Amino acid sequence: METVLITGCSRGIGAATARAFLGEEWTVYATARDTDDLVDLAEAGCETAELDVTDGEQVRGVVDRIVEETGRIDCLVNNAGYATYAPVEDVPLRDVHRQFDVNVYGPHRLIRAVLPHMRDRGDGTIVTLSSANGRIAHPMSGVYSGSKFAIEAMSDALRGEVAGSGIDVVLVEPGPVDTQFWDRARADEAVPETDRTPAYESLYRAFEDAGAVGSTGPIAIPPGDVADTILNAASCTDPAPRYPVGTFARLALLGRFLPDRWRDAIYRFVVKLAG
Repeated sequence: METVLITGCSRGIGAATARAFLGEEWTVYATARDTDDLVDLAEAGCETAELDVTDGEQVRGVVDRIVEETGRIDCLVNNAGYATYAPVEDVPLRDVHRQFDVNVYGPHRLIRAVLPHMRDRGDGTIVTLSSANGRIAHPMSGVYSGSKFAIEAMSDALRGEVAGSGIDVVLVEPGPVDTQFWDRARADEAVPETDRTPAYESLYRAFEDAGAVGSTGPIAIPPGDVADTILNAASCTDPAPRYPVGTFARLALLGRFLPDRWRDAIYRFVVKLAG
């Protein structure tokens, strides 16, 4: 049986992905920082493990356990992540470090741990969850987009480095997803209201208004759509380097081809409407 290691399985895309792989009879190792969040997946048939992707020792321990128990890791799904939404100036440096530790250094730790095992077998797939924000940034997304831009670059480089070894490297780029991701981003803001720079009032208002059409709005896609894309990429003999998921993501990514001044003008117009 093929074996997959998935991070960030407490809810949303991670949990849906674990169930999707189970449905295709993979051996699934579902991980999260709190194993209490994995009880339902364990009852469904997943192997579970505590894993904080910022803890290198824990990462190595989980990977070693999987190799000892199954002898193989056919797919790694780097799903764990979160978003900091605020103007770049308002985000404290400690929160920038934390954003990159989870979204960039975390996948890097997992990649370094699984690659030797995949290389020994001459087979494997590394799927990393990016975002439409990983290819186009907008006001308030600078720190989050920066982390996703970084993991996109890292994956592009890695894909060339492991070419010919039987290992595939894939990026999955969803737009808004119907999960608690947006709500958590709002609740866990790095910048309390009392510390916000007054010059960005209209940006904060625009961000709050965007919540109405974000993860709970009509443009949001179900997490199962992202999970199916991940499973298809892992099962494909020649997966694409990138998979945008959802109409909004595909349309947003077309914005990369607009002249920079046009995009800037669009952002200014949206913020002006919110003001």
